[in-house]
Amino acid sequence: MQTTADICCPIPGSGSKLSFIDRYLTLWIFLAMALGVALGRFVPGVPTFIQRFQSGTTNIPIAVGLILMMYPPLAKVQYERLGLVFRNRKVLGLSLLQNWVIGPVLMFALAVVFLRGYPEYRTGLILIGLARCIAMVIVWNELAHGDNDYAAGLVAFNSVFQVLFYSVYAWFFLAVLPPLIGLKSVVVDIRMSQIAQSVFIYLGIPFLAGMLTRFVLVRAKGRSWYQTRFVPAISPLTLAALLFTIVVMFSLKGNLIVQLPLDVLRIAVPLLIYFVVMFFVSFWMGRMVGADYAQTATLSFTAASNNFELAIAVAVAVFTLKSGAAFAAVIGPLVEVPALILLVQVSLRLQRYWVTPGGAALLEAPPPVN
Repeated sequence: MQTTADICCPIPGSGSKLSFIDRYLTLWIFLAMALGVALGRFVPGVPTFIQRFQSGTTNIPIAVGLILMMYPPLAKVQYERLGLVFRNRKVLGLSLLQNWVIGPVLMFALAVVFLRGYPEYRTGLILIGLARCIAMVIVWNELAHGDNDYAAGLVAFNSVFQVLFYSVYAWFFLAVLPPLIGLKSVVVDIRMSQIAQSVFIYLGIPFLAGMLTRFVLVRAKGRSWYQTRFVPAISPLTLAALLFTIVVMFSLKGNLIVQLPLDVLRIAVPLLIYFVVMFFVSFWMGRMVGADYAQTATLSFTAASNNFELAIAVAVAVFTLKSGAAFAAVIGPLVEVPALILLVQVSLRLQRYWVTPGGAALLEAPPPVN
C-alpha cells in the first residue's frame, strides 16, 4: 500500500510517478517559510491576529496544526505491537543514551562555545536541547520511511521522561553545571504541571485520537478497509497541516528575523551543527548495534529532533515572552524545519546503500508496516 511517506518522499530512483506537488515537497516547505516571514514582516496585522488565539503559553493555531499533522501517522501505528518495541532493550537503551545523555550534553557544549557571551540566548538553546522531540519527529520519521511503531513507542518513552525529569535536567544544566566552567548560573522554577500540559497537548491528543480511530474503525469496518480506504484518505492531512504550521510559526517572528539577522545566525549555527551531528552519530550507532534501516532512521530522527513547543512554553513561562531565552527558543523550529526536511532526503539516500547485518545491500528497503 502506498503511504504518505511513499508519496511525499519516494526512494530516489524508485521510478514512482509523482504529482507536481509531491515531487517538490522540499520546495513547498521553503516557500511556506518564506511566505510566513513575508507575512510577519510586511503585513503587521497577521502576527497580531494570530496572537489573539493564545491560551497561556499555547498558541492555538500552532497547536491545531501540530495535532492535525501528527494524527495520520499516529492513526497508522499498530498499537497492539508496541509491546515488541519495549522488549527490544538494545534499541530502547540506545534511544535513552542518545536522547538523555548525548543530546543534552552536546547542546550544552555548543551553547557554551557559540553563545558564551550571550547568557540569555545560551539559556534558550540549552532549554531546546533538554526538550526531546514528541511531535514533529513523527512526521520526519514517516517521510523517511522509518518504523512508525518504533516511533510511537520511543515518543511515548521520551514523553514520560520529560514529565519526570525535565525540571531536574533544567536545574542541573542551568544552575549547577555553568559555575563549574566559570559561567553564571541561572535560577529556574519549572513546574512539572507545565511540562505535563505541553506533553498532553502536543502528543496526548493526537495519540489518543489515532489509537481510538484505529481500534474503533478496524473493529467496525475491518483491517483491509482501514488500510486501503481510510489511511490513504487521511494521509494528505499531514502535508497540509505541516505547511500551515510552518507559515504560522514563521509569520509570528518574521519581523524579528529581518530586524536581527545576525542574532538569528548566531543562534542558528550551533543548532544546525547539533541537528547534523546528532543525526549522523545516531545513524552510526544504530548501524553498530545491528538495527535495520527503519529502526535506525527512527532512532536518528528521534535523537536529532527537539520538542520546541515545550522549550518555548518553558522559556516564556519562566523568562517572559520578551526575553532572549524565548527568542532563542523560537529560532529553534525555524532552523529545525529546513534542517530536518533536508536530513529526510539524506536518510532516503542512505537507505539506498544500507547494508544489513547479513551483508546484503538494500537498494530499496521495504515500506514501513502501516
